[in-house]
Amino acid sequence: MPTKSASPLTVLRIPAFRSRWTASMASNLGTLVQSVGAGWMMTQISDSDAMVALVQAGVTVPTMLFAVFAGTLADNFDRRRVMIGAQLFMMASASLLCALAWFDLLTPWLLLVLTFLIGTGSTFFNPSWQASLGDIVPRNDLPSAVTLNSMAFNAMRSIGPAIGGIIVAAAGAAAAFALNTVSYLPMIAVLWRWKSPPPESKLPPEPMRFAVGSGLRYVAMSPNLMNVMGRAFLFGFGSVAVLSLLPLVAHERLGGDASTFGIMLGCFGVGAVIGALNNARLRDRFDNEHLVRFAAAAAMIGTAILSVAPTLWACLPALMLNGMAWTVALSLLNVTVQLSTPRWVVGRAIALYQSASFGGMAAGSWVWGSVSDGWGLGVALAGAACLLAVAALVGFKMPLPEYSDLDLSPLDRFKEPALQLDLKMRSGPIVAVTQFEIDPDDVPQFLAIMAERRRVRIRDGAQNWVLMRDLEDPRIWEETYHVPTWVEYIRHNTRRTKADGGTYERLLALHRGEARPHTRRMIERQSIPRRRGGVYDFNL
Repeated sequence: MPTKSASPLTVLRIPAFRSRWTASMASNLGTLVQSVGAGWMMTQISDSDAMVALVQAGVTVPTMLFAVFAGTLADNFDRRRVMIGAQLFMMASASLLCALAWFDLLTPWLLLVLTFLIGTGSTFFNPSWQASLGDIVPRNDLPSAVTLNSMAFNAMRSIGPAIGGIIVAAAGAAAAFALNTVSYLPMIAVLWRWKSPPPESKLPPEPMRFAVGSGLRYVAMSPNLMNVMGRAFLFGFGSVAVLSLLPLVAHERLGGDASTFGIMLGCFGVGAVIGALNNARLRDRFDNEHLVRFAAAAAMIGTAILSVAPTLWACLPALMLNGMAWTVALSLLNVTVQLSTPRWVVGRAIALYQSASFGGMAAGSWVWGSVSDGWGLGVALAGAACLLAVAALVGFKMPLPEYSDLDLSPLDRFKEPALQLDLKMRSGPIVAVTQFEIDPDDVPQFLAIMAERRRVRIRDGAQNWVLMRDLEDPRIWEETYHVPTWVEYIRHNTRRTKADGGTYERLLALHRGEARPHTRRMIERQSIPRRRGGVYDFNL
């Protein structure tokens, strides 16, 4: 029998998480009030449905563009400093937005640029924020922490938009932007006091180009993560139609004002909170695939209802259903990424997940806004509902993995060898060769294990991996791969997790040599000397 999940509220017993969570409530309130102000202001300064929908895209496009770089910073630098810097950048952008709105200087494109800048700050903040959860809560509490963070945002979604609508209606969009500016201060104060843990690795940080490549390669060579990314993109593409077109539903179809828009967003938030509070109970009863499939189906139904709903009271249940689906699906996909990724690359994996989901939202905001411009609001929402049906059905062909039970902590078996050459960390390229002696009857099993080993090697940074068989003694096999430098060779071997250790144990069981397989490490040198000043240099 599976162990019942505890309530997500139990993670509040951890002081560091509790203070950050409380500060995030204030920040989320400001963000949601600002989104109401920006969305409503665009309806006042532009007649284009596409421009209104692009307000949502202005927040999500930066994630699609910059997430992998933000994840690289989260994995290679002090996450506390990255988060503080991102918060200060967002506060400065929000201040400028407030000032321009106050002096009535905002144009549609200027509004989009400033929401883009705020979204950029959020893009660089989120991977460090998500990755640092593992620094302050135990692994078993991670699902609760992710769910509670989602609940914090959506709890504010249930009241923030209504507050934003009241503020905009009473004092104008500039007042909403001013509140958002102030809302960053509690988070900055909490992060300033927090002492981030020392780095786990004593190796120097990876150069940006290597680190970006490492993150992309790790995800690309992890089938489960690629599945999650694809499902996140598809769900985000369809589900964002409700949020991006909601100002038009409130303004054009219902003839409401900013407070109407705020009430509708608040109802979406109430549904999201209900979904978050029941997340643990749902995880106990259903596997990941069924939960995401049900969430996509629920979002489809809610979006379809919204496409034809003639009154506010008809819209509210549909929005609540969409809010529940939104939280259940996206928080589950987020946790799946975090629990399926080792700590050394978790920031980049989270960033790529967010890039996929927010990229889908950005594309969806533009597509559904354009469809609404050309064929009408109802057609756009109906089209999004059809895409969400596809998102539910695709699970039959691409089922999601369960939360990983694999131990992703470092294997810690690698011992740096004693070298007879005076190598520098940047010396290279390095070639590693490991020899196995395999009985002919065991070759099919050996090849199957080596296929998995190849994936892990390349995933962790190996290049030019090859497997060779001796023509004179077919029992002898050699595994060979390259890495650019000696430090990258060390980094490659320290990335091995305890879950990966089983592959080597299975190879040892097949190895028939008298001694254990030995790895030779060599530095590559050109066989033809270089010419310098017309003279060959034979010094290696």
